[in-house]
Amino acid sequence: MVIYVHEKLGSDALSVDGSKEQPYKTPAFAIFAKDGDEKLMVFKEDEEKGDDYVEISASALKKAKKGAEGLKKKAAKQQELEKKQQEKEAAEAAKKLESMNISIEQDKTLPEARKVKISQAHGAADERVKVSGWIHRLRSNKSLVFVVLRDGSGFLQAILSGDLALAYQTSTLTLESTVTLYGTVKKLPEGKTAPGGVELVVDYYEIIGLAPAGEDAFTNKVAEGADPSLLLDQRHLALRGETLSAVMKVRGALLKSIRRFYDEEQLTEVSVPSMVQTQVEGGSTLFHLNYYGEEAYLTQSSQLYLETVLASLGDVFCIMESFRAEKSHTRRHLSEYTHIEAELSFLTFEDLLVHLEKLFTRTIKYVLEDPVAGPLVKQLNPGFKAPEMPFLRMTYRDALVWLNEHRIKNEEGEEFKFGDDIAEAAERKMTDTIGVPIFLIRFPVAIKSFYMKRCDDDPEVTESVDVLMPNVGEITGGSMRIDQIDELMAGFKREGIDPSLYYWYTDQRIYGTCPHGGYGIGTERILAWLCDRFTVRDCSLYPRFSGRCKP
Repeated sequence: MVIYVHEKLGSDALSVDGSKEQPYKTPAFAIFAKDGDEKLMVFKEDEEKGDDYVEISASALKKAKKGAEGLKKKAAKQQELEKKQQEKEAAEAAKKLESMNISIEQDKTLPEARKVKISQAHGAADERVKVSGWIHRLRSNKSLVFVVLRDGSGFLQAILSGDLALAYQTSTLTLESTVTLYGTVKKLPEGKTAPGGVELVVDYYEIIGLAPAGEDAFTNKVAEGADPSLLLDQRHLALRGETLSAVMKVRGALLKSIRRFYDEEQLTEVSVPSMVQTQVEGGSTLFHLNYYGEEAYLTQSSQLYLETVLASLGDVFCIMESFRAEKSHTRRHLSEYTHIEAELSFLTFEDLLVHLEKLFTRTIKYVLEDPVAGPLVKQLNPGFKAPEMPFLRMTYRDALVWLNEHRIKNEEGEEFKFGDDIAEAAERKMTDTIGVPIFLIRFPVAIKSFYMKRCDDDPEVTESVDVLMPNVGEITGGSMRIDQIDELMAGFKREGIDPSLYYWYTDQRIYGTCPHGGYGIGTERILAWLCDRFTVRDCSLYPRFSGRCKP
């Protein structure tokens, strides 16, 4: 029998018969496919004699036989692999069939399980409990299945053994599935570690909701090391991660501690409008909106409204959202941020600075003492040192001297001069080098807001303060407010602002004025300092900045 081989038109497929109409592509495959002493004819192109099939040469035949042997070994190996795969699938099918026959039922003779949160389970050794949550981690080891459960209050390691581990429904469990576990809490033997120092020996469980597997699995949605923009798109899932959730817990403790401090200092919390028709920090950063045909804005600050209630409520504070339309992509800017603001009456500038020192030292002390937030701060920021009174006080003029002595240039690449704004990079360099909290005080009138009071001993500067923290820079800005109507009107004129729109604000200087001052704290900035986060975006639940307003 004659077998034909054509390198260009042939095909090395078992469906080919090796005829002239269906030639093979290579001599090696032709020998492998026919496995006999067939005569091999290979196609040869020849300009003089014309294209035609010729019998394969002895050397080419020898090479082809060697190649055919390789193909036989490869085919044998493939058959062995297929056989093993079939055996494996058969074993898995048998195991699945066996596991499907295992029913998971609750033992009614066991003591009734007490429903608890995971944080409560940590202190319930030798007690049968019932806990519900999300599967945070999952792994199998022969006849044991290990689950780390999460419910927001903490993490709990659980062990499924025996029929619970072998049952078919257990093999369907996935990360982020919700389950209710029943079992006895056991203290871990010495040398072993788990959250809370305990583990739950499960005797029964229920599946509440299975999360997808395969392509839609949670780990594919929120992959480690993914592009930051993709993680922001999946923020609702990324928040389930240990780091972001830890920051949010510290955030909650921080706001609780701030309110505790204000309560101790007898400040009253108020809620002010977010939709306004006046500016506070300059018109260039206002978000405009059409308010029933009138022009309005999202507020930049609650300060002006807080000042209006000093006479009726005394010292006040608010924790509200503020909005700045800055197309800035720095690591410390957001378009929407949680603004902690306070206004206090009948005080001096020094009183205001001492108040701020007490606020930061006591609030941070309360956070570190919190049983949940304290350990999380140590975990996120192991080298964190709580600030101590008094803070370093540095005037704006002294800051310029320091910057010039250290050869740090202004934004024009020149030495700093009076009236220059100290930009973020220079400010950060100075703060990080000095390495302690700084009260940067007495800024020039020209670079501060219209309502800031001038210093009696130097009318070129204001009774103003920025609180600077290492690794994050400015987290607080404050000042004494102008309390005389004539001086306030001059401030409006200097900034080109129509004072008639602010009648409700200027009236505070007419109907019983008093010395007063206040400040605003960026919650996300203080969290970045406290939790050692590179960007304030990590400190906001759903960060909003230029180009980002979803999900």
